Amino acid sequence: MASASGVVTRFAPSPTGFLHIGGARTALFNWLYAKHTGGRFLLRIEDTDRARSTDAAIAAILDGLQWLGLDWEGEPVFQFARAERHKEVAYQLLESGNAYRCYTTPAELEAYRAEVDEARKALADAKKAGAPAEEIARLESVLAAKPRVFNSPYRDGKTPPAPDAPFVIRLKAPREGETVVEDQVQGRVQWANKDLDDMVLLRSDGTPTYMLAVVVDDHDMGITHVIRGDDHLTNAARQTQIYTAMGWEVPTFAHIPLIHGPDGAKLSKRHGALGVDAYRAMGYLPDAMRNYLARLGWGHGDDEIFTTAQAAEWFDLDAIGRSPSRFDFAKLENLNGVYIRNTSDAELVRQIKVIAPEVEAAKEFASRIDEAGWKKLELAMPGLKERAKSLVELLVAARYLFVPRPLDLDEKAAKILSPEARKHLAALKERFAALETWDAPSIEAATRAYAEETGAKLGNIAQPLRAAATGRTVSPPVFDVLAVLGRDEALARIADQAA
Repeated sequence: MASASGVVTRFAPSPTGFLHIGGARTALFNWLYAKHTGGRFLLRIEDTDRARSTDAAIAAILDGLQWLGLDWEGEPVFQFARAERHKEVAYQLLESGNAYRCYTTPAELEAYRAEVDEARKALADAKKAGAPAEEIARLESVLAAKPRVFNSPYRDGKTPPAPDAPFVIRLKAPREGETVVEDQVQGRVQWANKDLDDMVLLRSDGTPTYMLAVVVDDHDMGITHVIRGDDHLTNAARQTQIYTAMGWEVPTFAHIPLIHGPDGAKLSKRHGALGVDAYRAMGYLPDAMRNYLARLGWGHGDDEIFTTAQAAEWFDLDAIGRSPSRFDFAKLENLNGVYIRNTSDAELVRQIKVIAPEVEAAKEFASRIDEAGWKKLELAMPGLKERAKSLVELLVAARYLFVPRPLDLDEKAAKILSPEARKHLAALKERFAALETWDAPSIEAATRAYAEETGAKLGNIAQPLRAAATGRTVSPPVFDVLAVLGRDEALARIADQAA
């Protein structure tokens, strides 16, 4: 399964919920590195937690990746379906002497850990109370005999309690020396082997553990680079021991810092939306999300805005920082606004159609938009998108196109439409009706001519026109609004509010 460059990356989410924004960034980094190197990007669904894995979550993950434009090669690999292969490797390790059957029961393990906790507490209490040195030394000796790392007596050949006693298969991890990971982001990381216990590979019911399944799958899929969150850094040490025991080549690891909220705390629900689907529903463009997520922890000089092709060209692991990135919602909004202004009107309408049913603020009219209405929205888009920072803002701002007559004026609009303003509207209606061409320049020219003739300020005429046309005091340029509404609808709305 090697690629032309030899590089194979993967994204391996657990389908227990939505595609987390942090997971999306991890997928993006793997995808970018594969693109940068001419390698392959694969997808694995780690669905071994049968109680929590759901088809809906799998669908949400696939949908989120597709929306972000992160295409993977081949069919997704489902971890649960490979359980027999994982079990096979556990028994290979058993046969080679790199693993052993452990008959220690869960109750015995719990009792041992309780003894360790009790010994630790006794030592801490003695030190706090100022106990004699000899008592401190005695307690330290007791604790030293009970390391937190469980040392199974069955590793050294203790006789099983019964021929048919249940057992787990544990890795016979090295006791001396160190396990070293040359991480592409974190640098050289070392663990004393005495602090790493003999991890369980196969449970007593015959099911593989996460640690074993990940290593077997990565090896069989030909994964050369494991790029993931730094909360998996310790797992790299344990997984390296399995690779070594099997005589397999250890992949290159790159553990990226997690994303934090604006306050520096780990990103959580209290900071805002966590799922990619929520950002789509809030009206963010996938191109903007890719750009923003790429900048969270990775940088290329002072470049803030770049195309996906540029990101793939520039991306490399050595430019990923070691410190957590802070998710800045204001920056994302501003960036999204830039992308909106640079996206074609037709494409914006296409994407708005997708999210329109989910936009609470637009439910009163969104369901009534027909094909002619979408065309009208596309015509209005140049004026709408100049200040908008999301697709939701675009849709809500376009409300005036779809509300029925007579318009429901807001408080400010009603206040602007004074008796004098309504007289201006009546006069302008007659002038507009006589226009040969119905477009923004013609409407503006007629309005300016009327203002000059009457000595009125243009703003004192334009605002009542805006109120009559939209029911609001804020909108895209009013002459553009009137042009998009069309002659008949615009004149009818003006007539509704004229004296």
